Amino acid sequence: MSLDIALIQLLNGLSYGLLLFLLAAGLTLIFSMMGVLNFAHASFYMLGAYLGFQAAQWFGFWVALVLAPALMFAFGTVIERWGLRRVHKWGHVPELLFTFGLSYVIVELVQLIWGRVAVPYRVPAELDGPLFSVGGAQFPAFRAFMMLVALGVLGALWWLLARTRIGLVIQAALTHPQQVEALGHNVPRVFMLVFGGGSALAGLAGVVGGAAFVTEPGMAGAVGAVLFVVIVIGGMGSLAGAFIAALGIGCLQTFAVGIDASLAGLFNAAGASITPQTWGYSVWRLTLAQAAPVLPYLLLVLMLIVRPRGLLGTRED
Repeated sequence: MSLDIALIQLLNGLSYGLLLFLLAAGLTLIFSMMGVLNFAHASFYMLGAYLGFQAAQWFGFWVALVLAPALMFAFGTVIERWGLRRVHKWGHVPELLFTFGLSYVIVELVQLIWGRVAVPYRVPAELDGPLFSVGGAQFPAFRAFMMLVALGVLGALWWLLARTRIGLVIQAALTHPQQVEALGHNVPRVFMLVFGGGSALAGLAGVVGGAAFVTEPGMAGAVGAVLFVVIVIGGMGSLAGAFIAALGIGCLQTFAVGIDASLAGLFNAAGASITPQTWGYSVWRLTLAQAAPVLPYLLLVLMLIVRPRGLLGTRED
């Protein structure tokens, strides 16, 4: 792999990783505040993409970039107030089952409204094209925009949680909800707003991710599994851990897809003889590019064996 291709692959990996972080940030906030592992979060991402597509059709992409997350914020607050809050008293299992069922409801509704095939969601004309070229490789302008959006969200979250009074209340409600309520703060409302904020972040990821990739009903399932790998490897409830894990997995998958090396080739180059008659030859000849979709899950298994709490995990329940 030449240096210019490697640079473009690195930028593509970072942009994909930052999109994963943008999606994982909302789920991490919800879990760290409420202890709810929202199985419908990837479906929120998909719904945000479809709302972004529809808003872009009517008003343009830049309006959709604001409108779709706002609609997802309202949707999230309604779900928390009239759904999760009602099943919360029965424990975490009913909450998980509620969000699990909700994910399927959203997928079916999306298929009823927009159909089962991909919709023609395109990047805006202002960002359609390469930002720069290195050798014969190009880096799309929209990928750079995705990176700026994700980094902006990261900075905004840090400022909100570390530098504002609202952030102090949120963090205090996480560890000492009864004391915060005794001081006059409405803790259930704080939870509702946090769930709405996490839903809005999923919607924002959907608006930019849906335009960059493919907007279709299967997108929730495609990204959902990788999303949970990110938050488990990073550490449940840790934004910093989710950021590190998302960048690592984004770069890992992006680089792996472009490498055709196999164990058979490595052993043959070292002087060993791996032939079609060798036991397990179908495994030996698998290339790294073919194994790329499995690598995040292998990394997850290793992390659970070596460090079950994840890189920066702080929550144990």
